Amino acid sequence: ACMLLRCRPLSLLPRLPAFLQRRRGCSTQFPYGVEIIDGVEQLRAARHRMEMEGKIVGFVPTMGALHAGHISLVQEASKACDEVITSIFVNPTQFAEGEDLDQYPRDLDGDIKKLSSVPKLTTVFHPPIAEMYPEDGAKVFVGLDELENSLREGQSRPGHFRGVATVVTKLFNLVQPHKAYFGQKDGAQCIVIKRIVRELLMNTEVNVVPTMREEDGLAMSSRNLYLSAENRPFATTLYKALKAVEKAFSDGLRDAGRLLLLGEDMIQREEKVEFLYLDLCCMESGKQYKVFLIDSPANMSVTSYSYFQ
Repeated sequence: ACMLLRCRPLSLLPRLPAFLQRRRGCSTQFPYGVEIIDGVEQLRAARHRMEMEGKIVGFVPTMGALHAGHISLVQEASKACDEVITSIFVNPTQFAEGEDLDQYPRDLDGDIKKLSSVPKLTTVFHPPIAEMYPEDGAKVFVGLDELENSLREGQSRPGHFRGVATVVTKLFNLVQPHKAYFGQKDGAQCIVIKRIVRELLMNTEVNVVPTMREEDGLAMSSRNLYLSAENRPFATTLYKALKAVEKAFSDGLRDAGRLLLLGEDMIQREEKVEFLYLDLCCMESGKQYKVFLIDSPANMSVTSYSYFQ
């Protein structure tokens, strides 16, 4: 199935804070020492400078609306790298028709202030859509063949991972990072990114950082801003289901079907949670497990589209 690129007019794009307003294709030095770049050629020039200086470069791609989980990725990168680049780009090709592209939270000013506290974070790439998709929209995509359909999230969101694979490939081509950092929360996405790095022979080390959670177990996410105070308590249903499956596995249950049913039953018992899927698959290949014969590395993900009915 083809996916149409939905682009908003530039006049509707989020307005930059006053101190960041400038001509496109330029860079601005933020008061905290972070360089804000919105042009591809300017990013290449910055990356060339790092190369000439022999720097080990880390990269953390994001869609903005940053929280402590994102900052932990940048902090991990700063431990292992000489300089860190972060991108803030809400990628339209990974949103299907009817999803929350227009509503996705955006707070560039707040994001930059949060990033400025991280040592070695020197560059933020914040391009407009036309810089990332210059040919009047997306014309070329990175295909995933059977992988996208083998992941339940791929089945639930047709075209989503094709968009993810395409934008990450573009960003890796631009940044050419030695190391890139992603959150374990987006487990299926990590499987896809590892696959494209292997298949496309990219010279980048992919690091997956443990999920950061709120005190009650809810995974930190930009979309948590959608939760009302009334519905916020029900979001922990997902975490409780994952913990129940984890305990059953630790207690010796190895039948993947029974593990999935256990988690699914817990979620569906909560009337205010709309259940979409539960996935249990290999962390490397994305293949669905039937029975665990050994302690195989596994990724388990769960999605609930809304928290009230």
